[in-house]
Amino acid sequence: MTPTDAVSMPPAAARAYRRLLAAGFRQQSAYLAAAVGGLVANVTFGFLKAAILLATLAAAGGTLGGYDTGRMLAYVWVSQAMLGLINVSGRDVLGERIRTGDIAVDFLRPLDLQLAGLSTHLGTRLFTLLPRGLPTLTIGLLTTGMALPSGPAPYLLGAVSVLLATTLAYLAVYALNMSALWLVEIRGLQVTYMVVASFCCGLYIPVGIFPGWLETLARLTPFPSMLMTPVDVLSGYAVGTDALRLVLAQVAWVVVVGLLGHLLTRAGRRHLEVQGG
Repeated sequence: MTPTDAVSMPPAAARAYRRLLAAGFRQQSAYLAAAVGGLVANVTFGFLKAAILLATLAAAGGTLGGYDTGRMLAYVWVSQAMLGLINVSGRDVLGERIRTGDIAVDFLRPLDLQLAGLSTHLGTRLFTLLPRGLPTLTIGLLTTGMALPSGPAPYLLGAVSVLLATTLAYLAVYALNMSALWLVEIRGLQVTYMVVASFCCGLYIPVGIFPGWLETLARLTPFPSMLMTPVDVLSGYAVGTDALRLVLAQVAWVVVVGLLGHLLTRAGRRHLEVQGG
């Protein structure tokens, strides 16, 4: 489904996608223990990550790439809080359904496959904010000296950025898994995606402290828009026009990657029919 199609979506289809969103939320709520385990992991690695990055910051004289102690701590805890929202592993149930041939059933359903998957995904990710994301951020706020913006604008724009980041991360993984219609076995591709996406999105260290050439290379990909952009906006590292520019880049990547997934779906549907699926 293209962006134009989404705008002119019939009411019945819109209701179906809203129900998928709600179903995804309910489905994820059944795994509360897993969410609590994720919270423990987020907090544990948050403290370890903070210790390492603060030591690096101290060795650099107290500032590095525009990050001081408060901003670096904000980066750590906002990024940890977002871990449940983004998929950097490259794995998705779609790839397995293609491998088993169940994708033929999905193609027969009267809904856009990409948008239906996105709706369900957003529902599951929305739930993770409650027992995992927000508590992680709260613990970081209460136990460290992280710096956050004081006005409402960064949080409003940040909320939009988080939604765009979650959407973009799903669309990229969707396109990756849709390639299984031609490649069949994509585990090697998924591992490669995980390594590149995890690094370039700023999961380990902020993209802003990459060497100049590497930062430029990373920002030519959609990966910083999946994590680094919402972190920079919510932490106040990017403000005003800089923050708006980053969010607009997210919108552009959502359109580009979403269109890629749409084209792969159309081509894959024809390819599957040619193969007798």
